[in-house]
Amino acid sequence: MADKPDEMSFLRRIFLVLISCCVLLNNLVEAVVQTAIIDKNTGQLSLLEGYREDFVAWANFTDDIQTSGWAFLEVTTSSEYNDSIQAYAAGAVEASVTSQLIYKHWMNTLMGYCGPFSKDSGYCNRLKTFIMMNLQWIQEQMEKEPNSPYWYQVRLALLQLKGLEDSYNEELSFPTGPISFNPFGFLLFQMGGDLEDLESALNKSSLTRPLGSGSCSALIKLLPNNKDLLVAHDTWNTYQSMLRIIKKYNFSFKVSPLDNLILPGRIQAFSSYPGSIFSGDDFYILSSGLVTLETTIGNNNPALWKFVQPTGTVMEWLRNIVANRLAVTAKAWVELFRKYNSGTYNNQWMIVDYNNFAPGKTDIMEDLFVVLEQIPGQIVSADKTQELLQKGYWASYNIPYYEEIFNASGCNELVEKFGSWFSLDENPRAQIFKRDQKAVTDVASMMRLMRYNNFKKDPLSRCQGCNPPENGENAISARSDLNPANGTYPFGALRQRSHGGTDMKQGFDLHG
Repeated sequence: MADKPDEMSFLRRIFLVLISCCVLLNNLVEAVVQTAIIDKNTGQLSLLEGYREDFVAWANFTDDIQTSGWAFLEVTTSSEYNDSIQAYAAGAVEASVTSQLIYKHWMNTLMGYCGPFSKDSGYCNRLKTFIMMNLQWIQEQMEKEPNSPYWYQVRLALLQLKGLEDSYNEELSFPTGPISFNPFGFLLFQMGGDLEDLESALNKSSLTRPLGSGSCSALIKLLPNNKDLLVAHDTWNTYQSMLRIIKKYNFSFKVSPLDNLILPGRIQAFSSYPGSIFSGDDFYILSSGLVTLETTIGNNNPALWKFVQPTGTVMEWLRNIVANRLAVTAKAWVELFRKYNSGTYNNQWMIVDYNNFAPGKTDIMEDLFVVLEQIPGQIVSADKTQELLQKGYWASYNIPYYEEIFNASGCNELVEKFGSWFSLDENPRAQIFKRDQKAVTDVASMMRLMRYNNFKKDPLSRCQGCNPPENGENAISARSDLNPANGTYPFGALRQRSHGGTDMKQGFDLHG
């Protein structure tokens, strides 16, 4: 393993994230640049148009959504300033260049969620109490262990979010005491995945997630003779969530306040949304040499919701950020992420360590690929390097791999009730991946598979119990909107709805 991440190799891998999204860079509209500086007269943080060499943080933003479907954001901070002001300034400059998209994304996705006219005020009161208690517990841990790398990175992430919210509201004021938030403000942008499970745990009267609803497809593909290792991810989401931003963060934070160690994941490239300081999809390429991604597995066992508590836990979005910043190896990522399991946004995480891969290398034994699955009260993980090497691929499609997670989360009962659609090996996507992954020989063929949807003709896309039997959900990249509204379906995921594959990203190892 290399002692130091190969940053140039990392940047080359970032390039594929961009070209896989069909971006024509030469057609981009003019970039917008904002800089955060410390005003010499007032000593306060202020925002200026354009680039300044004395930046605390600066942002370069291009909105190409009308042409390519993507906007592009790069945020960089300066090591000349302390980490706390860097983090706050990073959020501030991001909000200053993306404020219009933030407003639109809020109107598209969260307007009215626990607002004054909410139809479920009881749930909203319970959610507010839960969020405030959780933030209070986190604040106590940060005060007890200010030099802990874990809680230090939690604090920096919250400062970044605070800078984002303050800048959007045009109220820049660096917090000198506890970091406070409106529980139904910018926190909701971060908690989208967590909310899916909190709605069930806190007894929301009408749930937003239909039974069986898929959320992403992923494929790790080892090319013949170990020529290359490709990693790809499709986001499945509601079509209201299609304001997208490819983000690159380059933060000069230290690991902890007691040392000058460079943050392993200080540079991150990921697909994201306006107002969010992490991916949410999730798909990350990190300067540590790791690529991390997930697909949602959820929880269908009501008995497990008792493990979702506001104290002793950190919401998934924050644990995600901390692990991506601090981990140097795949196993270290797992150990960081499994701390303070919230039992919310329950996913299968795949961690690929490109430090342990080289084209043509055949003596890889372990530490290349680790898989983690989370449900309330339980996390299971294992090194799956040998299985990847033997099978040549790993596919992920919203169904737990580990038997103990599969059974504990209620998937075994769903198989008994609804059949093989909920099984690990006979699910439509499982069968399509098994059949078609053999045709993946390069980047272009990987792209074709991850965009694949031929539900009208593919026999593996047929649905038993559906009328009509052809179903747009049963594909690598879903199109649930194409299912007839007047059809009949055994459960909610298969009906017509505003939901489908909204992107495709991939990364690979490019040496030399």
